[in-house]
Amino acid sequence: MDERKVASEILAAVGGPSNVSHLEHCSTRLRFSLVNDDKVDAEKIKKIPGVLGVNQTAQTQVIIGNDVIEVYNELQELLKGQTATAEQGPKQKRKVSAVILDFVISIFQPLIPAIAGGGILKSLLMLLNLIGVLDKTTSTYQILTFIGDAPLYFLPLLVAVTTANKLKVNNLVAVSAIGALLIPGLTTLMAEGTNLFGLPIQTINYAYQVFPAILCTISYAYLEKFFTKISPKVIRNFFVPMMSLVIVVPLTLLVLGPIGYLFGQGFANVIMEIFARFGWIAVAVLAAFLPFMVVTGMHKAMIPYVITALGETGKELIYCAASLAHNIAESGACFAVTIRSKDKGMKATAVSAGISALFGITEPALYGVTILHKPVLYSVMLGSLIGGATVGMLGVEAYVAVGPGLASLSMFISEELPRNLMNAVIGLVVSFAISFIAAFVLWKEPVGETEQANEFEGTNGVVFNAPVEGTVMPLTEVKDDVFSSKMLGDGVAIIPSKGELYAPINGTIEMIYSTKHAVGMKTEDGVEVLFHIGLDTVNLDGKYFESFVTKGQHVKRGDLLVKFDLEKITAAGFDPTTMVIVTSPKNAKLRVRTENEVNKELPLFAIERLGLEN
Repeated sequence: MDERKVASEILAAVGGPSNVSHLEHCSTRLRFSLVNDDKVDAEKIKKIPGVLGVNQTAQTQVIIGNDVIEVYNELQELLKGQTATAEQGPKQKRKVSAVILDFVISIFQPLIPAIAGGGILKSLLMLLNLIGVLDKTTSTYQILTFIGDAPLYFLPLLVAVTTANKLKVNNLVAVSAIGALLIPGLTTLMAEGTNLFGLPIQTINYAYQVFPAILCTISYAYLEKFFTKISPKVIRNFFVPMMSLVIVVPLTLLVLGPIGYLFGQGFANVIMEIFARFGWIAVAVLAAFLPFMVVTGMHKAMIPYVITALGETGKELIYCAASLAHNIAESGACFAVTIRSKDKGMKATAVSAGISALFGITEPALYGVTILHKPVLYSVMLGSLIGGATVGMLGVEAYVAVGPGLASLSMFISEELPRNLMNAVIGLVVSFAISFIAAFVLWKEPVGETEQANEFEGTNGVVFNAPVEGTVMPLTEVKDDVFSSKMLGDGVAIIPSKGELYAPINGTIEMIYSTKHAVGMKTEDGVEVLFHIGLDTVNLDGKYFESFVTKGQHVKRGDLLVKFDLEKITAAGFDPTTMVIVTSPKNAKLRVRTENEVNKELPLFAIERLGLEN
């Protein structure tokens, strides 16, 4: 993948740098907060090689997969100094719910790697103690435990950074404001009972807290902007942070901190009350609906609860257990599709997505298989429902905020609950088995893929996939006598719907016209084929064409050969009909597909070997 090229195309399709107000990424997605969502060309994004899908909810999410970090880094380079400011407009009116969700995701999503890394370290230490490799009374164990606990203990500082970045204010001053709340001396004073300006300060341990830090940083952002506006430039460098700190820290100690603390406790208590009332049913229902929540990004709204629960109690009872059931159900269904499908492309996608989901990353499975095929979706929901009910009834608890999967099972290790890990494994097996069996039974090959593949099964000839996506038409109907009379050889014409030419079979590039509108190749069986993009497009002198291969290059089926701007070629008055001509052997007998619509994954025609021998 050319990450720079992918990043550039994505940036253009989301409206350019001036439309981007904030960018971040998770394990598989780029997450854009945009000034105007209407500027996004979702269809164009979907067609970019390397993009798995796009979803627009509170944020514009571009699903990349395992290369997301590389593409994100390239985007950061392209966006340097060019992103929209908070005041830049015109701004699109957005629903309050969308604004809140965007804010929540932007704050909590970047925290996951640190929290997950520290949490997994702690769970692995517990595993080493459990099997007798490292005793928990040793100083080594204790120091490593402190390292693992650091991201949660200093969570308020991390939240200050992400909130300040989202609000585009000085994140170091924001950290300083929150850091004041964690100073050991102040913590001791609050524990003993103290006051500020004669007003009592509530005793709160701000370590592990999230919402006080958010409220404090939001208030600081307003103060920074206010004092920046009114202060003389000559003193702004020290005056703005000094005045902001001297106001926001006392305000947090007296008002914002207690409000945030009570809100966090209340938020977690509401979730726990739901669990107390409905028990395993709540876990089962949440697991069954997670496919829809993940696709829309709504699952990120659960992050504050998970982090708050872990910070307050050290464990979480609902979301992680439901996620385990869903992630493994995605994997089971994908592996069933791998076995049942007869389409090579689908098999490759499903097995890759199944492995990814098995390790806790479900986007490839969701976007590549599940949401595209109802039988798979129903199977995943069934496996998630029953698996979720299983882990719910067994009372599985999680101790780390990370995507549950095979590699992160140590997140369920507990000294107090020795069977907790085993119960999680039982839920894993149930989820996988149910979704696998359901998908294996329900799977039906999509019409237009298997039927077309079967059309050429058993042939003794050379099968060519369609080199371009579009509608097939007989060569005799092409509005050019050279092609319609089959002067150059027999073949097929396609009216393209997408400006990309792919290799329909393995072979070697024999010729590329200087104008890039025509390419010749020879297959491994010795068949020579000419691809001619458009009628009279030689007159464009290479304009609107981009070649990705060179003469003598060996290519494989599905490799990109040429990109062409379909809209501009048509606007220039040229017919974009693309011809696929078998120039040698001259007496080749073609067996053309019966369906009209084609893409690079489907066979277009076969050449009987009898024709090659004559």
